[in-house]
Amino acid sequence: MAAASASQRQASGRLLFIAADGEQHAGVVPVRAFPIAAPDEGISLVSTEGHELAWVEQLQALPPAVRTLLQEELALRDFVPEIRRLLSVSTFATPSIWTVETDRGDTSFVLKGEEDIRRLGRNALLIAGSQGVQYSVRDMAALDRASRRLLERFL
Repeated sequence: MAAASASQRQASGRLLFIAADGEQHAGVVPVRAFPIAAPDEGISLVSTEGHELAWVEQLQALPPAVRTLLQEELALRDFVPEIRRLLSVSTFATPSIWTVETDRGDTSFVLKGEEDIRRLGRNALLIAGSQGVQYSVRDMAALDRASRRLLERFL
């Protein structure tokens, strides 16, 4: 998508997208079509009115400066810590307090119910904490045995 090469950050910190016809759109937001399954594929650039202005098939196909700009913006938007290990679970009934090790550090959250654990494919999970933060488990098989045992009690 050559038109995305005209994306830049304004002094206000918002993204500016200049379309192929020269029309400027301030406040553009990049949105991942598949944030968990394919985070670098299918990125939509959306206007403040919610209209898609451009579609990026592959993030890696963009010029380095534009790619970096979009990756920075997506990182701010898509805060989904990855659970690497379950340290403890307060009870096997819900609600329960989970203490976990993530790629962003150790944290605790309340799991309100088993329905807050969603399967994404065979081995991936998305877990909704009570504070609105989504946690991912990319591959249950990659977790240590103790973590898998704790998690299996809720699945």
